[in-house]
Amino acid sequence: MEEKRYICNICKEDFSEKSHLDKHFLCHTKQKLYSSNICSKEFSERSHLNTHYPTHTNGKLYSCDVCQKEFPGKGALNRHYRTHTKVKPYSCEICQKRYFEKSHLKVHYRTHTNEKPYSCEVCHKEFSEKGYLNVHYRTHTNEKPYSCDVCHKLFSEKGNLNKHHRIHTNEKPYSCDVCHKEFSRKSHLNIHYRTHTNEKPYSCHVCQKEFSHTSNLNQHYRIHTSEKPYSCDVCHKEFSRRNHLNEHYRTHTNEKPYFCDSCHKGFSQKGHLNDHYRTHTNVKPYSCDVCSKDFSRKDHLNEHYRIHTNQKPYSCDVCRKVFSRKDNLNRHYRIHTNEKAYSCEMCLKKFSLKSSLKVHYRIHTKEKPYCCDVCHKEFSSKKYLNKHYRIHTKEKPYSCDICHKKFTDKGNLNRHYRTHTKEKPYSCDVCNKNFSQKCSLNIHYRTHTNNKPYSCDVCFKKFSVKSSLNMHYLIHTNERPYSCDVCHKGFSQKSNLDGHYFTHTKEKPFSCDLCNKEFSRKGSLNGHYLFHTNERPYSCDICHKEYTRKYHLNEHYRTHTNEKSYSCDVCHKVFSKQSHLNRHNRVHSKEKPHSCDLCHKRFSEKSSLKVHYRTHTKEKPYSCLVCLKNFSQKYNLIRHLQVHTN
Repeated sequence: MEEKRYICNICKEDFSEKSHLDKHFLCHTKQKLYSSNICSKEFSERSHLNTHYPTHTNGKLYSCDVCQKEFPGKGALNRHYRTHTKVKPYSCEICQKRYFEKSHLKVHYRTHTNEKPYSCEVCHKEFSEKGYLNVHYRTHTNEKPYSCDVCHKLFSEKGNLNKHHRIHTNEKPYSCDVCHKEFSRKSHLNIHYRTHTNEKPYSCHVCQKEFSHTSNLNQHYRIHTSEKPYSCDVCHKEFSRRNHLNEHYRTHTNEKPYFCDSCHKGFSQKGHLNDHYRTHTNVKPYSCDVCSKDFSRKDHLNEHYRIHTNQKPYSCDVCRKVFSRKDNLNRHYRIHTNEKAYSCEMCLKKFSLKSSLKVHYRIHTKEKPYCCDVCHKEFSSKKYLNKHYRIHTKEKPYSCDICHKKFTDKGNLNRHYRTHTKEKPYSCDVCNKNFSQKCSLNIHYRTHTNNKPYSCDVCFKKFSVKSSLNMHYLIHTNERPYSCDVCHKGFSQKSNLDGHYFTHTKEKPFSCDLCNKEFSRKGSLNGHYLFHTNERPYSCDICHKEYTRKYHLNEHYRTHTNEKSYSCDVCHKVFSKQSHLNRHNRVHSKEKPHSCDLCHKRFSEKSSLKVHYRTHTKEKPYSCLVCLKNFSQKYNLIRHLQVHTN
């Protein structure tokens, strides 16, 4: 005989007994027929009322004979027994998942049917369980009935209070059976498992990016919608994530609740503390699968990947320049706004970046926290240390895509590019002269201000450029660190050595485009150009005599001061010019470095060789204006002129 079924005409749920259907109707009518005569609380079933009564008498009528825990009702005791026996008698027919209680199975079915029978009367949001609805109501009433007895923090859910208690007890009852990492919440353990399985069950329907956690997906959606629902009530800055807002608040309060156990440094974010710990442990858990470079932070790895992909997702809306990192874009914006928000408390110098201010403070404190583990040289900035390391490793990671020259520093590469583009973006606002490098402009300014901030502590001579001071010191130490590989001659400056090499190779790579005269040094070519323009930019402020080259002016000054700073090591004779000393040294060394290509006769001075050539070429460039007689040497002409002047 077929079993008779009783069907609810509202939700179509069927029952085997009419009494069960009658009880079920009370869910729709919200009718509660049974009332406590002590507290007047109402219930839809008599069994619920019977279970409620012992809460007034503090009676615990039923006791578990395994753990002696007591319960106000027999049904609650029976359900409790299953935690000892692990019996789950109720099974889902769809996914075979098992449950201790029938009510839990009933709620579970709704995950398959997507049924949400409980609706919020305020915002009409629907829920699959009544408990979720009750908790949700508290978002409207702002009710937080559960309080922590340690720190008195309030919570709207008892489960959240229980989780919070573990912060004080440091209890982590959930353990990963793969890596044995422990967690205070089961949900955190479930999410952690996905790091082992690489499972990403949540997918963005816009860009199809996958996520291991639904909260990450929800946050990701805001990238597409540009939604920023969290606003700072101090400065009104908006954020897409609540935790970003909480971290931002600390910029106003200057709160740093996270402290390093090793050096006691404080941090406003726990993530920053975790990153800082790796500076002590030197752990770099994130590795690039292209070049195998290791990183201590995942965001640094993500930024590094863009070197391989050449991806630059951040664009300046003013000049359209693109960047691989957002913080680089933010720093770049300050070029347009000229904003310098960070000021030094000691010298009031302003900076556009906080990191630049931090490094600048070390000028005042003389702090150099970064040390090279090869030569132990110390640096005030990590950037300078990284550049310095390349001296030891000979690494030159930056390459010019025009001439393929390599550089250790990106800034040097950018400056090198200007030799190809002839770009000179830095202009003097006094004389409008343009420069390819900012440091060259700063040095040039000193020609207008006559500022010479670098002083020799031996002779107190002042210089506008530090490199000039360093080269000047070599006069006192007589040090010549640069040596020619061919003749082993020593030089105090590398540029002089480079120019000297051309005396061996006879190479003259610099050519005048007016008269085609060739030069071995660029400085000589620049000086030669002044003969065509008749320009003499260097003037003596004593006698106003003008010169085409600065070193000629410096030599001339010595005629006024009678300074002779160049001394012979052999006979101690002093000279006002280095060139005079060099010529004199050949008296002692008998050196004759200049050789005639035709007869191989050798000379100690280049001018003597030049005169000698005329014996082969019969050239007589000096002519008497009176009788038109020609001479090969100037002093012969001068002697001849005495014939006419008697």
